[in-house]
Amino acid sequence: MGVMSLAEFQAQNLLVLGLCFSLSLAWGWLLHRSHFCTMGAFSDWVLMADATRLRQWVLAIALSIAGFGCMTWAGWISPLNTIYATPRLNVLSLTLGGLLFGAGMVLASGCVSKTLVRLGGGNLKSLVVLLSVGVFALATLRGLPAVWRVKGLDVWSVDWPAGPFAAQGLGLHWGFSLTDSFGILSLCVALALLLWVFKDRSFWGVRQIWPGIGTAAVVLGVWWVSGVLGFVPEHPETLAPVFLATSSGRMESLSFTAPVAYWMDAFMYFSDGSKRLSLGMALAAGVVSGAWASALLEGTFRWESFSQTSDLVLHGLGGALMGVGGVMAMGCSIGQGLSGLSTLSWGSMLAVSGIVMGALLALQWQSWRAERV
Repeated sequence: MGVMSLAEFQAQNLLVLGLCFSLSLAWGWLLHRSHFCTMGAFSDWVLMADATRLRQWVLAIALSIAGFGCMTWAGWISPLNTIYATPRLNVLSLTLGGLLFGAGMVLASGCVSKTLVRLGGGNLKSLVVLLSVGVFALATLRGLPAVWRVKGLDVWSVDWPAGPFAAQGLGLHWGFSLTDSFGILSLCVALALLLWVFKDRSFWGVRQIWPGIGTAAVVLGVWWVSGVLGFVPEHPETLAPVFLATSSGRMESLSFTAPVAYWMDAFMYFSDGSKRLSLGMALAAGVVSGAWASALLEGTFRWESFSQTSDLVLHGLGGALMGVGGVMAMGCSIGQGLSGLSTLSWGSMLAVSGIVMGALLALQWQSWRAERV
């Protein structure tokens, strides 16, 4: 196969962006209709002892792990080309970032993806949250807080004993190839998670399982678009291999904190000529559009705003914590909690542990605060 022409390269780039937008459009519809939500899963479990949405989230994780492992096993993609293949484990940044993000999504009444869905439904509270997320994420990426992050937190890192992925340890000890290790471990982990998900017979129904199945399908679909369709072995100008439309230059899937910051950056500075629409930005726009279309057709679109100043303060603070924490943790509850965990990355496991702990602590604080009122 010859080198792709520049016109073909640009057309392929648009195709990648269009497919990612379409997938997230469908996912935004699904989220709006099903109320699938990571924060809601924890809230239901802690406050009402209802694990239905938690099982939906774990089902999505299990299927994403299995699908990513099978694609790796088949040789379609390589986890070493993802953003989770970091040279060192930034222990403090990942843990503290996860804690901040988890607490922030509780204060803001949902993670970044849920906030995008609510904005599509007419919730102006979500607009305030997204503005806060965007400002603080952009500052943590490129501003003064970025200097503090790099020089004060990222220095607390350790070398990988076998590599950034759990499957690499399996291959090292048992002599398996990288692809075989990913395939075997992914299927084993996915099976264990599925056994927990379906041990409760009340979960055996289309209404309960379709949000998890649909979410995993979108995660895997974006992995395929980014890693297979979007991979060009030779750039027409530089002749270097490239993953189309990704802001990191690597293969990517669903993640929303940084893309919200990139939208804000593009809104203010797009005319400088260096800004380009990225895969993550297309995904964020698709989620809002899908939720908006669903709300209009369902007849539930309603403008909604704050009724109390304290509510405004908490939502703004929650957005700030998610913006800072999402960048430090290299992803949100979706970017690390689904896309990252699908690769069985040690860093993703650490970040998600922090997100869960931060959410649980914030939920306990909210319960304590409600009792004192």
